[in-house]
Amino acid sequence: MQNRLVTNSDNAALNQATIEIDLTRLPKHIAIIMDGNGRWARAKGYIRSLGHENGVDALRRIATASAELGIEYLTVYAFSTENWKRPKTEVKALMSILVKALRKELSTLLDNNIRLQAIGDISLLPEDIQKQLKEVIALTAKGSRMALTLALSYSSKEEILRATRLLAEDVRKGLLLPENITEQVFENYLYTRGMPHPDLLIRTSGEYRISNYLLWQLAYTELYFSPKLWPDFTKEDLLLAIAEYQKRERRFGLISEQLNENS
Repeated sequence: MQNRLVTNSDNAALNQATIEIDLTRLPKHIAIIMDGNGRWARAKGYIRSLGHENGVDALRRIATASAELGIEYLTVYAFSTENWKRPKTEVKALMSILVKALRKELSTLLDNNIRLQAIGDISLLPEDIQKQLKEVIALTAKGSRMALTLALSYSSKEEILRATRLLAEDVRKGLLLPENITEQVFENYLYTRGMPHPDLLIRTSGEYRISNYLLWQLAYTELYFSPKLWPDFTKEDLLLAIAEYQKRERRFGLISEQLNENS
């Protein structure tokens, strides 16, 4: 079995650098903040919706590449609760693009054995999108190669508040004692129940923040920021992020000597 992937970068800034990936140490779960669609469109003189349409192409490219590499979970920030405050014309365009993408990409998901999932307050989405989303989730449910999770109408603060309310209700009903509440118990009330925490977070477009995304889950995640606008993000850029991730020592609050003792 081949344990390493070696490829050459055509990124001029890297001066034809070689990217080498250890396939035995891949991140199990990658989270992505797909930022820069609007700026990409503006820079090219396009309307913003064209940036979002090209962002869908980038997601197809990265989801397919991730599945081929052996990434088990890919979670992407597709639409935040804050995005509802954008101009109505842009929100309407985004919803239209989402419906088209769900229909168009079903074959891609099935061909690559990818199951689709969604987190967030889905009830806020238009009914036609909710229906289409549920259909695609059901049709791809047996996909065992990778889970692609769309964070839609998602807010991490809202997720944590929702989990707290649900947990408090169970305490009120006598189903749970306060002294028995642990991190593991709390996580059962989150949207991401049953999913491992992300090992690597990628944010595109040169922004250095996590924007109310998976705040609980990212506690010990490695962060990688790319200057690329999302529509321009390629498989090579994904490999660069993974190569950087593999250079880092993940200590989870310990020191290096402790890690060496446990290895």
